[in-house]
Amino acid sequence: MFLTISTTGSPERPATDLGFLLHKHPDKAQAFSTAHGTAHVFYPEASTERCTAALLLEVDPVALVRRGKGKGRGGAPDAALAQYVNDRPYAASSLLSVALSTVFKSALRGVCTALPERAAGPLPLRIEVPALPARGGAELVRSLFGPLGWASVEAEPVVLDERFPQWGDSRYVRLVLEGEVRLADALRHLYVLLPVLDDAKHYWVAPDEVDKLLRAGEGWLAEHPEQKLITSRYLSRRWGLTRQAMERLELVRLAEADDLEVEDVDNAVDETTDTEDKPVPLAEQRREAILRALRDAGASTVLDLGCGQGQLVQALLKDVRFTDILGVDVSMRALTIAARRLRLESMGERQAERVNLLQGSLTYTDKRLKGYDAAVLSEVIEHLDLPRLPALAYAVFGSARPGTVIVTTPNVEYNVRWETLPAGHVRHGDHRFEWTREEFRAWAHEVGERHGYGVEFVPVGPDDPEVGPPTQMAVFSRKTATTTKEEKAA
Repeated sequence: MFLTISTTGSPERPATDLGFLLHKHPDKAQAFSTAHGTAHVFYPEASTERCTAALLLEVDPVALVRRGKGKGRGGAPDAALAQYVNDRPYAASSLLSVALSTVFKSALRGVCTALPERAAGPLPLRIEVPALPARGGAELVRSLFGPLGWASVEAEPVVLDERFPQWGDSRYVRLVLEGEVRLADALRHLYVLLPVLDDAKHYWVAPDEVDKLLRAGEGWLAEHPEQKLITSRYLSRRWGLTRQAMERLELVRLAEADDLEVEDVDNAVDETTDTEDKPVPLAEQRREAILRALRDAGASTVLDLGCGQGQLVQALLKDVRFTDILGVDVSMRALTIAARRLRLESMGERQAERVNLLQGSLTYTDKRLKGYDAAVLSEVIEHLDLPRLPALAYAVFGSARPGTVIVTTPNVEYNVRWETLPAGHVRHGDHRFEWTREEFRAWAHEVGERHGYGVEFVPVGPDDPEVGPPTQMAVFSRKTATTTKEEKAA
């Protein structure tokens, strides 16, 4: 298997900076042992104007069979021979993907202490893979790499046999990518999409592959138009893992949608007026209402579920009565921003002991969420598909079971008061639903009855006599002496 990465440069920004970014010196030819052979890194050219790094993976077919415990496929007579005679040593696949992650580990993470600014910015890159299996053809190759910011995606089919053109094209293509792309992003694209196009993996796909996929796909997979195909193929069509990954990607999208730029306008709806004294932003009113409810409940340990970029966590830290605060979100990008907002790295020891950030999905039970006085779901539920709400309700009310749960969500009836919102539209494109007050109350009462919680409703924002408040809030209190429906059924 063979892959080249090329870039151009100038005397001010020499192309040989590629050696620093890949952590491999252009003057050396290096070899690295892998489970299935040897990976070689060398530089066919290295000058100020142009530099090319090459990765050559020599696959040992015998080692590959031994790693697979020598099992043939289907017991066919030629199955044993097929283990040794195949395209694995020559065509890009998950073997090359693993070699990339092993040899260029730091570059994949975007880490370069020598030239951090070069690692953080785009480079003029040209990547070539001479033989890439493409189950789906050249068109699928272009549909996978095209949305990722590459200026040019060339997928040239390789003929089956040049001596017999009438046989047509093989399932292989010659891939050439060109464009201004950050090196770490380019390597992550390859790491995920090489095995996706091959539609096969040389190793057993375990649950930790979901985390690998989300790490490598951070920043691009959640919005990719072929997200479902990529996820399914990368996880070898294991439906349980695929569903888990899709749900986590969905939460990534909603977390990224509620970005800093829209935080104070309630998911991109204009809350201000043309009066001289602008009203307090709804997002701030919502946080104050949540803090009041937590204080009234006497909570000192708090879960912020779907914490996003840490606005509520930051507000909780300002009140010393909250001694243990855990922010949970599925998006590593959001958690990174939250850590930066909270200045965790420079925070004093006593303050740091009060707060922690955790990556996790809210639709799965997690023993780490148990034992807290209160939990907050602020503008979260409307981002989930309705069929997923029972799973979230059980994870929070049935498994974690904090003493108090606070849930806020938009009141769809109030939308008619937004002059900038077209009739019939929800407040944000990622909202899967927006409930009336009656619908929200019905859901809250059902959840409370099922899991043993009483519930009170609090308006947030101006309480319009006709359509109610812009945000509706439910405060659930656990009934310690009450038997839940599920406990009775058991």
